Amino acid sequence: MAEYILNTSEIKKYSEKLKAGDTVLLSGTVYTSRDAAHKRIKEMIDKGEKLPYDLNGAAIYYAGPTPTPEGLAIGSCGPTTSSRMDKYAPEFLDLGLAAMIGKGPRNREVTEAVIRNKAVYFCAVGGAGALASKCITECEVIAFEDLGCESVKKLKFADFPLIVAIDCRGNTLFDN
Repeated sequence: MAEYILNTSEIKKYSEKLKAGDTVLLSGTVYTSRDAAHKRIKEMIDKGEKLPYDLNGAAIYYAGPTPTPEGLAIGSCGPTTSSRMDKYAPEFLDLGLAAMIGKGPRNREVTEAVIRNKAVYFCAVGGAGALASKCITECEVIAFEDLGCESVKKLKFADFPLIVAIDCRGNTLFDN
């Protein structure tokens, strides 16, 4: 297993080097998106509307941060269960999504889309949202503010610790 320090802009460049089990300290722009936001983004895709951010080369963090305490960039921000986004992930990957960040296993269709698109699925440590928030230096709501914690947020990561859970060859840390 290898250790990497990467910027989100480098994920596509490094995806073929990353292997399941490798650790990554990730910095750069990441977008939060969960169930409700994914549903709206899918509807926008189907209607040919402009998306809140460009999926091509993007990294999505499946998280719904808590309200931001005074003096901090964000509240607690741990990963949510990724499988809830499995019905959307293959299409998003086919549109250029570079990475997904969450927790737990993914279905076969998602794994096949990761392989097909030379993408990567990272896992973050669940239950450590307050600690994870210390690696987020900026947070801006960019879409669907009415969804509250599930709105789409543009985050800046600074050495956010992750584990490669599914690599672009289909190797996985999960039994599937």
